[in-house]
Amino acid sequence: MLALAPQDLRLDVNALDYLILALYFAVVVGIGFAARRAIRSSSDFFLAGRALPAWITGLAFVSANLGAIEILGMAANGAQYGLMTVHYYWIGAIPAMVFLGVVMMPFYYRSKVHSVPEFLRRRFNPATQLFNAIAFAVAQVLIAGINLYALALVMEALLGWPLWLSVIVSAAIVLAYITLGGLSSAIYNEVMQFFVIIAGLVPVVVLGLVRVGGFEGLGQKVRESVLGEGGLHTWSTTASTDNPLGASWIGIVFGLGFVLSFGYWTTNFAEVQRGLSARNTNAARLTPIVAAYPKLLIPVVTVIPGLVALVLFSNLGKEGGPAYNYAIPLLMNEFLPNGVLGVAVTGLLASFMAGMAANISGFNTVFTYDIWKGHVNGDKPDEFYVRLGRVATVGGVVAGIGTAFIAAGFSNIMNYLQALFAFFNAPLFATFIIGLFWKRMTPWAGFWGIIAGTLAAFAVYIPYRAGVLDLGTDLNASFVAAGAAFVVDAVVSVVITLVTTPKPEEELRGLVYGLTDVDLKDDSLAGDRAWYRSPVILGSGALVLAAAFYLPFL
Repeated sequence: MLALAPQDLRLDVNALDYLILALYFAVVVGIGFAARRAIRSSSDFFLAGRALPAWITGLAFVSANLGAIEILGMAANGAQYGLMTVHYYWIGAIPAMVFLGVVMMPFYYRSKVHSVPEFLRRRFNPATQLFNAIAFAVAQVLIAGINLYALALVMEALLGWPLWLSVIVSAAIVLAYITLGGLSSAIYNEVMQFFVIIAGLVPVVVLGLVRVGGFEGLGQKVRESVLGEGGLHTWSTTASTDNPLGASWIGIVFGLGFVLSFGYWTTNFAEVQRGLSARNTNAARLTPIVAAYPKLLIPVVTVIPGLVALVLFSNLGKEGGPAYNYAIPLLMNEFLPNGVLGVAVTGLLASFMAGMAANISGFNTVFTYDIWKGHVNGDKPDEFYVRLGRVATVGGVVAGIGTAFIAAGFSNIMNYLQALFAFFNAPLFATFIIGLFWKRMTPWAGFWGIIAGTLAAFAVYIPYRAGVLDLGTDLNASFVAAGAAFVVDAVVSVVITLVTTPKPEEELRGLVYGLTDVDLKDDSLAGDRAWYRSPVILGSGALVLAAAFYLPFL
């Protein structure tokens, strides 16, 4: 095993590696210029004209989530928590992605909304829309800050770039292609970035496994590490919290698998927006389901490198050694020759930019439509809102630079991210899911429920951070906070519903399960009825695979 100091991370990049980086940046900005020519309305800028096929939107959906936080954070989790990290994929993502495609996407898409907050306005009232729009905008700026901070740290360590230069270069490139081409530019770049990211990480996985003696050798070395036997199992040690994750099966199933997972995947507009850009309802439904299949395999390029880094570098995550967040960069430094190294660093940069682009494209849409047009000035011509969207893009990137340093207080950025999801996504999911299936739920129940749930999450997590409440690990604290947010939101929503007046059924058509909008036309295309384009069949296949993937690691 190797013991490294943080300064040992510097990569030996040469002119070839920098050439690969420069070519990548040129292609990214070129896509922005190409997409700009197709923008003639606000729908083109914010929703890509609703004209994209499912395979494009599906790859963009998974790529938008495959950002810096995913690559560095899940590898860090792999090193810190072992194979239990796969819960974030197989129970913490796939079921919710399938549910989004089969059940919820038709409501989003066919209601012709621009955003999730706009859907809440139509289902509840403008006050609920405004609260959620502000909360979403704040969350996206904070998450964009995590991406920027992580990128700056890695570029400083790997390439010797100063922190300020790393932040400005990466922010400027994302700013350029979104401001130029809107969502179309972001989506086409995300599809390209997906393949670049995978091309950069696969050599790290292969060479890492060769070094440790394959899967068998890796398993033996993990047993001898600080994780022990528990680092190789997913469910068998969850009867109690005595496991690397510090969470019981209740927290994993309810906190992660239900509240956090469904709260993120079904209501996070940065993801849902990719589905809204699809060419018809069936393509929108297939978007998260197409994304579910590559998502099943992402642990191969995140969790496995984390475990390899754990067994190769003896002081990873320990005092005086590199933080867990450096697992992937350490392996790149150890294994990759020049040229391949350029591809890997480009893949790492692509992951940062894909994640930040998703945050900023979601932010500019919600700011423009749900905050400005909905509550400040809604009487301007369409061209004004395209210009305002571009200004909001600049503002979001600048604000992201400012929030980047909040992430500095977390040695594992995934812990910080899960806390944000508990605050912002869990209460929204409770309001959304109850309002979707219970037509009696009133407008003010939606408003006060989401506020109460948000306050409940803070009421659990802040005492934990202050040392007053013992919840084990940061991740388990996020699970508990998310569960509290959901329960409190649900209880308050029911109580308020019983003492306030519901909307008439006519106003809820197309917005509540069981109340169909009779005026909607069938937008299906030739071939949509084939089995291989069925959201139910393909979604069921993804669920079966997710369960089957667990079997060797119980």
